[in-house]
Amino acid sequence: MRIAVGSDHRGVNLRAKIVSLLQDLGQEVIDVGTQHHEPVDYPDIAALVAEKVSSGEVQRGILICGTGLGMAIAANKFPGVRAAPCHDDLTAEMSRRHNDLNVLCLSGDMLGERLVDRLVEMWLKTDFEGGRHQRRVQKIADLENQ
Repeated sequence: MRIAVGSDHRGVNLRAKIVSLLQDLGQEVIDVGTQHHEPVDYPDIAALVAEKVSSGEVQRGILICGTGLGMAIAANKFPGVRAAPCHDDLTAEMSRRHNDLNVLCLSGDMLGERLVDRLVEMWLKTDFEGGRHQRRVQKIADLENQ
């Protein structure tokens, strides 16, 4: 699977760790940065990842900022992107199972590294259930087209 990964300055260290984890898991990674600790505006990074997901260049994306919230808000402005912050095993699993989340947003400040590893792995391995959830995801897509 092709996965785009990006962070603002508050997620630089965690982004590098996630890129390495994804590569160890056999995923193809497009790292859009940032590579530096100097402040960068999170909507700019969110746009780089969300555009790749929206266009189909990648199947999924991961975004990291201080809380994960700002990245999710910005990424959800792109058609076909379903982004949300996940902070525990249950939110990571259900985001995929029921919402077909294609952009995982994480906190660079509030999550431990072992937890992040579990969240990323859970999010990668969990399939979308479809069925009644497909109807609901389609309704979200329909809202984008209004």
